[in-house]
Amino acid sequence: MRKQIDLFMFMGQSNMAGRGISSQEWPETPPVLMPGAGYEFRAISDPTRLYPIVEPFGRRENNPQGISENLKTGSLATAFCNAYYETTGIAVVGVSASKGGSSIAQWQPGSAFLMDAVGRLKRAEKYLCSSGYLIRHRFMLWCQGETDGDLGMTGIEYKTSFDCMFKEMKRYGIEICFMIQIGHYNGTGPQDYSEIMQAQEQIAAENKDVVMVSRSFAQMKERGLMKDEFHYFQAAYNIVGAEAGKNAGGYLKESV
Repeated sequence: MRKQIDLFMFMGQSNMAGRGISSQEWPETPPVLMPGAGYEFRAISDPTRLYPIVEPFGRRENNPQGISENLKTGSLATAFCNAYYETTGIAVVGVSASKGGSSIAQWQPGSAFLMDAVGRLKRAEKYLCSSGYLIRHRFMLWCQGETDGDLGMTGIEYKTSFDCMFKEMKRYGIEICFMIQIGHYNGTGPQDYSEIMQAQEQIAAENKDVVMVSRSFAQMKERGLMKDEFHYFQAAYNIVGAEAGKNAGGYLKESV
């Protein structure tokens, strides 16, 4: 009997890539991966096997012609996989495809980033099918939008660009986008992410194939869990990853 897995593309910008660190006040490190909960398919550095997920997730997956991301520290991926596995009993095979500082305009059909993500998805599918795995579902986990808030993009522009991006990913077999809403700006500048955050709420409300699985980044500024203007201590990534994994798994159990 072939082993069932769910294939996840981890996509977005730096808070998906992961910038988690510990501090004296927030000493948490990434959680220990539960046995069998999650594996990384390294589509760029070694597309010949699966690796148990370790942090920083995806740190070797740098493509100079596409997605290259060299600032990863700790991410939400391990916490997500643990919670998803606890909820569903199905292992996650994760593919890293996130780029810090990227605008959604850089994730449009034909762009280097989206073409690279699609290529990584295809290589993962080829490996898994040829290695005796049964791909139960193909999903993407998306966390992105801070850069578009910095650039003053309108909510309508964000929604339109997201729809184009997601339509292309669906064309290549992605069934659902599980969305992690961005949080608030934590600097002294004029940036306000409220319009992007509201656009993300509207996208999830209006599209049955987009499911909001975490809004908790929005609480982290008030809780003192932001390490700089845009990023979080590892404790915050653990919280958001666990919430997103539990909610994604719960959604699937309810929809079956």
